[in-house]
Amino acid sequence: MFRQRASTATPQTVIPRIVHGHLAGRPMDGEASLPGSKMERSEAVSAKRIQKSESPQPEAGAVRLYTLEVSILGGPMTENFMERNPVVSRTIQIRGDQTLEDFHYAIYDAMDRFDEHMYEFQFGKKPSDRNAKRYVMPEALDTYEPDVAGTAAETSIDALGLKVRQVFFYWFDFGDDWWHKIKVAAINDEVLKGKYPKVVKRVGKSPPQYPDEE
Repeated sequence: MFRQRASTATPQTVIPRIVHGHLAGRPMDGEASLPGSKMERSEAVSAKRIQKSESPQPEAGAVRLYTLEVSILGGPMTENFMERNPVVSRTIQIRGDQTLEDFHYAIYDAMDRFDEHMYEFQFGKKPSDRNAKRYVMPEALDTYEPDVAGTAAETSIDALGLKVRQVFFYWFDFGDDWWHKIKVAAINDEVLKGKYPKVVKRVGKSPPQYPDEE
């Protein structure tokens, strides 16, 4: 279960959110943070990224470039933060041969997060849509999520069949419930040279991952 966080600063009001049947900010059944210390998790993340960067790339022109706008829908943000940052979004470009796992790490870095948690991508009409196609972490597939569309690590962006203006959702930390809306802003056949994924636009400051850090 998640650790209890005690604030040492003057308490601020945190907006509670009811997300389809449960109170946001409280762990759901089966929710747990990733095992190991923060440093161990950080080292594991770095190892995965190195492994990804060493994987062979397809011939030039074989994949497309996707521009995806990621906006925060909800999370444990204070009233003060939301007044100062009514919109928080990051526009990220990613190659079609990269994976949803690569996209997760891009969002994680773009939002200045430091503590890894479970996550998944949902393709439905709304967050927590019971009929949504879900792409989860391999760990979730192996333990308690047998009926999903696939894993984020093995699903490429090209394989999703995305269309311009399409919307899907990203859920990070099943206890604090950081919900994001992802809109497909553009799809280009030409991929310019450079390192991907990359952030091409930022709106608003990154919210503290935990309210007591503000």
